[in-house]
Amino acid sequence: MSTTVAYNAKALHIPDHFMPRLRVKRYLLTGLLTFIPLWVTWLVFKFVLGMLAGIGAPLVAALLNGLALVAPHTAESLKMEWLVFIVALVITLGALYLLGFVANRVIGQRFINAFDGLLARIPLVQTIYGGTKKLMAVLQNKPSGVQRVVLVDFPRRGMKVVGFVTRVMIEEGSGREMAAVYIPTTPNPTGGYLEVVPLDELTPTDWTMDQAMAFIISGGAVAPDTLPASPALPRRDETGNPA
Repeated sequence: MSTTVAYNAKALHIPDHFMPRLRVKRYLLTGLLTFIPLWVTWLVFKFVLGMLAGIGAPLVAALLNGLALVAPHTAESLKMEWLVFIVALVITLGALYLLGFVANRVIGQRFINAFDGLLARIPLVQTIYGGTKKLMAVLQNKPSGVQRVVLVDFPRRGMKVVGFVTRVMIEEGSGREMAAVYIPTTPNPTGGYLEVVPLDELTPTDWTMDQAMAFIISGGAVAPDTLPASPALPRRDETGNPA
């Protein structure tokens, strides 16, 4: 390696006193490129784990307050930030596992249906809860006759983003099939945009949900070598009907 560097330096007529400076820049750049994926991974995990720990944090605080009434010195010694974080995370994960276990049983399904019926009577809560639950259910099941993961022209024609088809509707008057497409953002896919796009203007893909999420979170670094070709867009008149 050093022989090659020296040869390249002579071929480019680089003075010897510049070589240490070039090595420092090269090593810094290599270190930065090695660190960035680790940093992004840590940010994603920190966000997810912090959100999960935040759910169980109030319960841990209540347990510590109850312990303080019996053994104040023990409770004070346990009030360490990292310990509270771990205990809250374990409690949340355990609760989620238990919830999933119960939801897969007949009794649990009846309880959830009764709970859904109760929330359905609260207008504002039903709008948020019901809409979110339907979105989660839609993303788990492929719509009939339509590929789930698509490419969409956004924010203008010629620029493509990855989107998830959540619903297909019929436009009144023209009879066109319109797709509701959720467009997540990078690297946090929990935020995004919703577009209603004519079905014939979508570019279908053979990607799975896991492949699409890996593509979005990695900023496009984890991606296939080829992309599907965009369909030939039909010409339309001023009313939006085929010309």
